[in-house]
Amino acid sequence: MDEHSAEELLRRALIEPEASAAVALRVAGLPLCETLTVVFHGRRDLGTIQTYVTHGGRGAGSAVAADELMRVPCDLDLGAAEDRDEAEALYAEQAGALRDALVGADTVLAVWREPLEELVDERVDVDRRIELDVRLPAHRLLPAALVAPEKGILVAAVCGARPLAEGRPPMGIVCAQQDVARVYPLPDDPERCIEDFLELSADHARRVGEQLRHQEASVQRFLEISGGDDIPQAG
Repeated sequence: MDEHSAEELLRRALIEPEASAAVALRVAGLPLCETLTVVFHGRRDLGTIQTYVTHGGRGAGSAVAADELMRVPCDLDLGAAEDRDEAEALYAEQAGALRDALVGADTVLAVWREPLEELVDERVDVDRRIELDVRLPAHRLLPAALVAPEKGILVAAVCGARPLAEGRPPMGIVCAQQDVARVYPLPDDPERCIEDFLELSADHARRVGEQLRHQEASVQRFLEISGGDDIPQAG
């Protein structure tokens, strides 16, 4: 999680509570994730108010383990506030922008589930792990993803890294399968996106197959010429 792990941040917050603060924002009524809690964690020495998301409704005094926190690179920026009232207004505006982003991304991801099941012809599960096995080309916005296990396809909501002072972060939906991934704009039609990705994945599989056959043929020819006495001399 950037330069500091979540575990280290929490440990230092306990050791030096006067130099740090954490504020929780609960986001409930989500169709896919049900309830999430956003944790804004600020430290004087870091100079940032970092954003984390975790499952469930966490309130004041709730214990959150480091491996339950997912870093979202959309941080609060209250530096423009002249006084406490302005800081509270900026916080409400920026926290609201993130809340709206989470609600929108969760709603869109839930809409993707049915067309994904139809097009891959298998049951689609919801993976709620903080750490996924697939490397994605963008930052995750939600600690949940759609997974078609037999096809090995994963669909997740992603975002760009941007301070919340600049408004709602740029968002998209990523489709990934092994070493193939493509990000689609959030408002795009799910069926069109899934069909495009399946075609992309099939093209990639064909190219990999051709490359493997070429490599096998190369090795076979090498074995053939290395087994005889009339190996051509270099140069």
